Amino acid sequence: MHGQPDIVYKDLVLIGGGHSHVAVLRAFGMRPEPGVRLTLISRDIHTPYSGMLPGYIAGHYGFDDVHVDLRPLAHFAGCRLYHDEATGLDLANRMVLCRGRPPVSYDVLSVDVGSAPDDRHILGAAEHTLPVKPVDRFVSGWSEIERRIADAAQPLRIAVVGGGAAGVELVLSLQHRVSVTFGTGRARFHLFSESSPILAGHDARVRHRFLRILGERDISLHPAHRVYEARAGELLAVHPAGMQAFPCDAIILATHAAAPDWIAQTGIATTPDGFVEINDFLQSSSHPEVFAAGDVATMRNHPRVKSGVMAVRQGPALARNLRHAVRSEQLAAFIPQRRFLALISTGDRWAVASRGRFCVEGPAIWRWKDRIDRRWMSRYSELPAAGGMAPTADTSGKTADGGALRDISAYAMRCGGCGSKIGGTVLARVLARIQTVSRADVLVGLRDADDAAVIEVPPGRAMVHTVDFFRAIIDDPYLFGRIAANHSLGDIYAMGAQPQSALAVASIPYGPEAKIEQALYELMAGAAMALEESGAALVGGHSSEGAELAFGLCVNGLAEPGRLLRKSGMRPGDQLVLAKALGTGTLFAADMRRRAKGRWIDAALESMLQSSRAAADCLVRYGASACTDVTGFGLLGHLVEMLRASGVDAEIDLGSLPVLDGALECLGQGIFSSLQPENVRLRRAIRNLEAAAAHPRYPLLFDPQTAGGLLASVPEAETDACLADLRNAGYTRSTVIGRVLDPDGAPAPVVLRL
Repeated sequence: MHGQPDIVYKDLVLIGGGHSHVAVLRAFGMRPEPGVRLTLISRDIHTPYSGMLPGYIAGHYGFDDVHVDLRPLAHFAGCRLYHDEATGLDLANRMVLCRGRPPVSYDVLSVDVGSAPDDRHILGAAEHTLPVKPVDRFVSGWSEIERRIADAAQPLRIAVVGGGAAGVELVLSLQHRVSVTFGTGRARFHLFSESSPILAGHDARVRHRFLRILGERDISLHPAHRVYEARAGELLAVHPAGMQAFPCDAIILATHAAAPDWIAQTGIATTPDGFVEINDFLQSSSHPEVFAAGDVATMRNHPRVKSGVMAVRQGPALARNLRHAVRSEQLAAFIPQRRFLALISTGDRWAVASRGRFCVEGPAIWRWKDRIDRRWMSRYSELPAAGGMAPTADTSGKTADGGALRDISAYAMRCGGCGSKIGGTVLARVLARIQTVSRADVLVGLRDADDAAVIEVPPGRAMVHTVDFFRAIIDDPYLFGRIAANHSLGDIYAMGAQPQSALAVASIPYGPEAKIEQALYELMAGAAMALEESGAALVGGHSSEGAELAFGLCVNGLAEPGRLLRKSGMRPGDQLVLAKALGTGTLFAADMRRRAKGRWIDAALESMLQSSRAAADCLVRYGASACTDVTGFGLLGHLVEMLRASGVDAEIDLGSLPVLDGALECLGQGIFSSLQPENVRLRRAIRNLEAAAAHPRYPLLFDPQTAGGLLASVPEAETDACLADLRNAGYTRSTVIGRVLDPDGAPAPVVLRL
């Protein structure tokens, strides 16, 4: 009998990790909402805080100082984090359309995706300008400009377009960075402003101060110049005297904000300039189940200038109204203040404070701004203990659903006599949505109503079978399905076989039928995608309800009997080649504790999503004598299996082990997978254990891997060419980690080179 599960009644989906949404995540983490599942869809895992970006560009802050890491924050909030980009909305069916995954369903939706500089009226902007947003692309583009500055014989001419606070801060920050990095005179900066004067929304005292500062920093100002066209090596600007061409080597856009193009295409009500139109409750004026905040939205009754301050102020109000919305309660109005205190930095640890006619400047203002910004960041980087596990039901066994109370016993007290199966209607709908490979050798498959699948086996071929099944390591069913399929396929590739067919086994958490159907669809769609890439057909399976998400596959493959790769073929003198980096075990253990950076987990997921198909083909092509995939037993466990089967020894160079970003940091903090202690028992196979145990990469030997890389012994004469081909095929971390030795009579000893 299962204990009472967490039942999901409402899906609250957040698009974008902007300033308002991080406040929503923190609020729901402090006080979870029973029966409500949060999902965050974000293009960025590390979301920048606009208040500190000028300081980051100037060089005063590091990356982590100015970016909110959404992964630990999402964990704190009990929120599913989907690293993807929203591309549209199906408002009729309440679905978010994404670039790289199936649509995501919602009951209540909130949009906070920010904005980008408006380049619609600048010809050639896409080809010849660098927008300041998205920030990650700007940073990459600016790095290229810095390389050009370093190599140039003459000072580079850099134009910044935009005379508002963002443009002024940007040009001053860039000028300071260049002068500190390369010295004065290595670049000439020009600021173009469509308005005259600059900083049109500020008091004259503020403008006069910045005119003085720009002059002191030798930045050329071009007021009343509307940039009309960007070209290679120049820009054209319209001013009262006519059109004029300005030579420039780089053009950076910091113009006024523009909404993402897809917003207007959804059919939701927008303002004439394309922003989501919202009422006093931060709610769409046309679709009450949709909310919006930050730069992407404009309040119909209280329009304000786009700014990070506005987004920050909207955050708590948005969190309250989203909570009220999922409860079907009365919403509360948010009336923004008309004037905000603006703290505008000048790039060199100096800032100007402005509010109305009030204006003051100096290093003390910069330090004040720095304290305010760091305090805001600490709210989302130094998270308190969660507010406790929210009960899924009250003492009467009821849970909230749209203001009504519903008995959850229908979900919690399943008898299990039916095998906890998911209903046939749900299965039929899911299967109709899944795209699978069509193959002539599948005689009876997924679309048939028979009791088992039937595959025709060619004569003279060997059938290879394997099975894997495990609990979800991430809360994204689609990605989990892809990873689980890759993990299962790894055994087939390690045998030198080609996958042919697969049977799926899925366990979906209890819930209403629609929620079960969507979770099963996303899971199966992910698995089907990985199987399709492998050429295997999904021919059937079994699904059930359970307390948590779990998934596995039984995979069949075909191989030529004489060309099977085994663990038993290693020869002395062979080089040991590992195709992927290590560290998934410790990284996901740290992720569960909110102690892993989002970019570390992102890189680990990318590795786990990489199929081993091309690696296996490459290893076979270069005469690999033995092969296995490194998974749950860790590198040492799988290597020892190979050594025992082959009757040889091995030497491993600990320093050469490829490591996923962040894994050594997590191991250094004593964060290990729950399977690590079991794997450590194999340390007795290490000959020089005492000396090796002090090496920082020693724990990697025992770290269990999910969808890990292939480990093979390759003839020494073929190793260099094999590695080159592996890296060309995308296995950029593949490397030689050791060599096979003649046996000395001991049971599978391993020598670790330090």
